[in-house]
Amino acid sequence: MRHRIAGKQLNRTSGHRQALRRNLAASLFEHGTIMTTREKAKFVRPFAEKLITIARKNTLHARRRVIALLQDRDICKVEHDEPTKETTVVNKLFSEIAPRYVDRPGGYTRVVKLPIRRVGDNGQQVLLQLVEESMADKPKRRRKKPASTAAKPAAEQAPAVQDAAPAAEQAAEIAEEPQSSHEDAPSEDQPAQEEKQD
Repeated sequence: MRHRIAGKQLNRTSGHRQALRRNLAASLFEHGTIMTTREKAKFVRPFAEKLITIARKNTLHARRRVIALLQDRDICKVEHDEPTKETTVVNKLFSEIAPRYVDRPGGYTRVVKLPIRRVGDNGQQVLLQLVEESMADKPKRRRKKPASTAAKPAAEQAPAVQDAAPAAEQAAEIAEEPQSSHEDAPSEDQPAQEEKQD
């Protein structure tokens, strides 16, 4: 019996599972996106994120740990029917992928469900992707302090209502203006505007 044994078996032997995990993670680092089944994506996602976390340290010890866990393979580019070696998966992980996530505290991958099913066993297909945006690019969200409207006097609330009225009028004017179907075609209002400018 398999009582209290963690992890999915995926109907494979332990060696086959380890090879599957390494190959899926290497393909993810090589291409940035892979299409697989939901169960395999859930299986490889924690492994890939742990490798990125180790690679963020960018030390010799971290590189050796990643090579021990992932194994290293060449990334080849085919030109004129001849493969040429560009780099290795571990080099790409340390030079391109890990620096993107230096300020990100985890969550380097995402799983996107696809509407198609796999032919044969009707398995749910998903995309396993590396998240492209870095935390430095994202604006930090600030929590808004709850404003108690009952505590403010009515005199302070009145200017806010007066400021909202001109904004509503401007929105109504914009909505009333006819929009042309082609941007290049001159509208009826443009000749009148040109005459006013002269």
